[in-house]
Amino acid sequence: MYSHTEIDEAIAAGAISADSAAALRAFIERERALPTQDEEQFRLITGFNDIFVALAAAILLFAVGWIGQWVGLKLGVAVEAKGPSFLAPAAVAATSWAVALFFTAKRRMALPSILLLLSFVGSVFAATGLALVSLLGPEMLQNNEQLFGLLAAGAAAAAAAGAWLHWKRFRVPITVAAGAAAVAGIVVALLLAALGETVDQAEDLILSLVLLLGIGTFVFAMWWDSSDRSRITRRSDVAFWLHLLAAPMIVHPVFTLLGLTDGDATVGEGLVVVLLYVVMGVTALAIDRRALLVSALAYVLWALNDLFERFGAVELNVALTALVIGSALLMLSAFWHQARVAIVRPLPDGLKERLPLVGRSAPTPQPAA
Repeated sequence: MYSHTEIDEAIAAGAISADSAAALRAFIERERALPTQDEEQFRLITGFNDIFVALAAAILLFAVGWIGQWVGLKLGVAVEAKGPSFLAPAAVAATSWAVALFFTAKRRMALPSILLLLSFVGSVFAATGLALVSLLGPEMLQNNEQLFGLLAAGAAAAAAAGAWLHWKRFRVPITVAAGAAAVAGIVVALLLAALGETVDQAEDLILSLVLLLGIGTFVFAMWWDSSDRSRITRRSDVAFWLHLLAAPMIVHPVFTLLGLTDGDATVGEGLVVVLLYVVMGVTALAIDRRALLVSALAYVLWALNDLFERFGAVELNVALTALVIGSALLMLSAFWHQARVAIVRPLPDGLKERLPLVGRSAPTPQPAA
């Protein structure tokens, strides 16, 4: 199957005309009897070769990291005598970039590109953090929350810079989400540094900050989404990964701050979880993104399981919970478009203009002037 992005690239390369591409999209839409914008498409696997290359790349990166660690120990640049060396993640980052020059820049393979991006950004973070610890000495971090927070912020800043460089060179959609996660890490690390020894008593403050960062990431994702309401360009893929990042940053703090994760929920609290999940479902329908529903799924499963147990269905509580949630999600998936129409149609025009299109085919590309 070919993605919208690949069709756009074929148009740009002159392999297919814009009219032919529009006809192809219209044909596929008619065959599915569902608008393409409700499918939430993104590239992950284009063929088994993606899996093959991803496995080979993972093995190579593991070997390079192992060798880098061995060299670091031999050179005495490890944390303490036999601790981790920054040369291991540095070697992984360099190798990830080098391999991406072919499989991402030339072959445009989806799954290997995602793996190589995550390994590059994660390795930049680890290499910077380990290098700073090696430079200052691990003994300085003992009972020094301020210094630990500052080092974590520095490592996250390096990861954010690495994500930006990777985006400028390769334009992998998940890169923006990786950079956003790194920026969020900088903010949280600076808060931890500011709190110092009182960090254990400031859990609610940290969760509130994460919630605000999640909302900010959600707004950023909607900015990308609103620039491609037909969901036919790479910008939609960028928004998908940002929504996937924002969802747990919003869901977990909300449920935790409301006291719904302490393991001793009442029937009322369980009903609150279900009600919140319904609200998230309505939001997911409006923005045509399923990430919120997936991120909150564990909480609603726990809540329903607890409700069934409290009402006496002890032996079947797990089965009944899975039956209710599984059936509801399948029904929602089957009638997603119809549900979207019912949710979006009453909204104000100003808001609808920022949401993905409903009940319309992708617009026909206009020939260049």
